[in-house]
Amino acid sequence: MFGIPGKQAVTITPAAAKQIARLMARDETQGLRIGVKKGGCAGMEYTMDYVSEVDPLDEVVEQDGARVMIAPMAQMFLFGTEIDYETSLLESGFKFRNPNVVDACGCGESIKFAET
Repeated sequence: MFGIPGKQAVTITPAAAKQIARLMARDETQGLRIGVKKGGCAGMEYTMDYVSEVDPLDEVVEQDGARVMIAPMAQMFLFGTEIDYETSLLESGFKFRNPNVVDACGCGESIKFAET
């Protein structure tokens, strides 16, 4: 487990928890696994997949019927992130408010973290 003992790795807003729980029930999955991978114009991209089983190395956050698993390689990049679900006239989707991001591309699909 990465992070501060007793503190969740990520927080989930009520809107995000409702959407994750709804999709978990509809697709009969164990939860949403989030991670990061190399790609995009800023260097990294978030990944999101509904999965049928929890990996024992995942960090698991549960709230209001929603379960989010954080892939081991992404835990240090996602610690402190708030996951929200927003709906507007043109689009709806999950939004990540991540204090670890130092830059993002104009399209919002790609992010950059500080060099370690």
